[in-house]
Amino acid sequence: MDVNSQEFDTVVIGAGISGIAAANFYLKIHPDCRLVILEKEDCVGGVWNSKRSYESFWAPSKKGTAEYSDMAMIPPPEVDTFNDYFKAKYTTRYLENYVDRQRFAQQSLRQRIQFGFKVHTIQKLDGEWNVSGKDNTNKECNLYAPKLIVATGLMSAPSLPDLPSQGKFGGLVVHHERFGQSSVLSDPDMKHVTVLGGGKAAASMAYASAKAGKHVSWVIRESGTGPGHFICSKENENGMAYTRFLARMSPSYLNPDTRWTRFQRGTVLGRKFGRSFWGSFDKGLRTEANYEKRPSVKGFEKLSPHTPSAGTLHYPDFWDTIAQNVQVYQDDIFELGKGLVRLKGGEEVPSDVLLCGTGWKSTQDFFDRDLLVELGLPHPFEDEPAEAAKKWDRLGKEADQKVLKQFPALGKPPVHHEKPIQATPYRLYNGIAPLRDDSIVFIGHVQIANCFRVAECQAIWATAYLDKQIPLPPVEEREAEVALAIAWCRRRYLSNGQQGNMLAFELMGYTDKLLCELGLSTHLLGGKLDLVSPAVPRDLRGLHGEYVRKYGNDETKVL
Repeated sequence: MDVNSQEFDTVVIGAGISGIAAANFYLKIHPDCRLVILEKEDCVGGVWNSKRSYESFWAPSKKGTAEYSDMAMIPPPEVDTFNDYFKAKYTTRYLENYVDRQRFAQQSLRQRIQFGFKVHTIQKLDGEWNVSGKDNTNKECNLYAPKLIVATGLMSAPSLPDLPSQGKFGGLVVHHERFGQSSVLSDPDMKHVTVLGGGKAAASMAYASAKAGKHVSWVIRESGTGPGHFICSKENENGMAYTRFLARMSPSYLNPDTRWTRFQRGTVLGRKFGRSFWGSFDKGLRTEANYEKRPSVKGFEKLSPHTPSAGTLHYPDFWDTIAQNVQVYQDDIFELGKGLVRLKGGEEVPSDVLLCGTGWKSTQDFFDRDLLVELGLPHPFEDEPAEAAKKWDRLGKEADQKVLKQFPALGKPPVHHEKPIQATPYRLYNGIAPLRDDSIVFIGHVQIANCFRVAECQAIWATAYLDKQIPLPPVEEREAEVALAIAWCRRRYLSNGQQGNMLAFELMGYTDKLLCELGLSTHLLGGKLDLVSPAVPRDLRGLHGEYVRKYGNDETKVL
């Protein structure tokens, strides 16, 4: 068989927000590097690519925050904005323009992307990474490089539920990934729409279907973690969600050790204040939604949140539309029948299409089992060597004791559904680096808000790591820190934190930690401004120059 073999200095897998950021900063430091970006789709954007978009799909961040620090987004027109949030298609256009405008060694980022490349296997042979797959002509390819950046993220593959008797259904089963490409909203023959899931994706599809005049049923699995909080964007929001002040109200191991954080977590009065603060926030959301008293005969009260997860919605009439037009069930699917979804409680829901807002999975199928274990990626428990399992069990117990000592309130969780743990968690230092291999990094594998800021900070840290510029603590200390992060995630975010990579409210603490480890500080404003000013891309504009002054780049090293 004819196999195309290519040699590179660095291979990046994924051309979403994280992959683009990683490639861009790495090339700023190594402009003549032979770098290639592999993308399975025929367009850039990952979650935000044009194939996933639909008219009522909105970006989760406000104007002026959803962009890289070195290129501002052209403000979307007012007709496509709501309280400074905007439709996702403008993020797509921004990323398409970005890869055309960023150039290194007479090549744009787009020219470095191999579109339609499906990665099949990744191996490490004689100290070099071998990435095998098929290009967009279906030709077998082997790419070799000493450094590898995996930026496939946490939403690279749809997570679809087991649907007994699906063959009898006769209708479409569509995951949110392909909702924008489907004809569900425009096809007059698709009258009855059933939506499965309890998160933002399910909420958006239920709303869009109801506005399109469909008969909508929304099924939230009783065996799942329940519906999340839906936060409707407000006019004149001050960006408090992206401040260090709000971050330090969260019981987080990433917060600095200050008199305030010691008071908050170490005293009865401080813990009472924290409960009151978050209780007031929760009460405000519930009052706005009015789950129990809003006029509805369709089970609207079943949307009352059961999980700490949250998503921002951008429809001023969302609650009324759902309450008046969507039948809500909290039950599991027993099986599919011809033109219907049969629930375990006995209800038969007429359905021409089943829309699955059932989340995503971060698939690392291209690594074999030994590499999954070696790199600290999630793998089945039975693949874990006995000595390693014993070590991580000990580290986990020790870390859990530290978490409970530091944050006693986390030892008294609310009633919640515990999903069975089916695999080991991520064991990556800072959510990026394997503990015993400094030639590979994983970008975009933490669950966190404002992915542009996170992507840029991860890209900077990863570049320094691959260049061996970071004075890392001994591996035993890094193992203990990884175990602490996992234990804290599971206590703080319950079932949603089982993989050890949930940092929903830790944007500022996490990105500050990455930059602090590099000794970078130009992103800080100084004084009280650091505490109350919302994070915006311009905060990061000085980091490239500061990095070069501290660590150099290929041009300064030649001089």
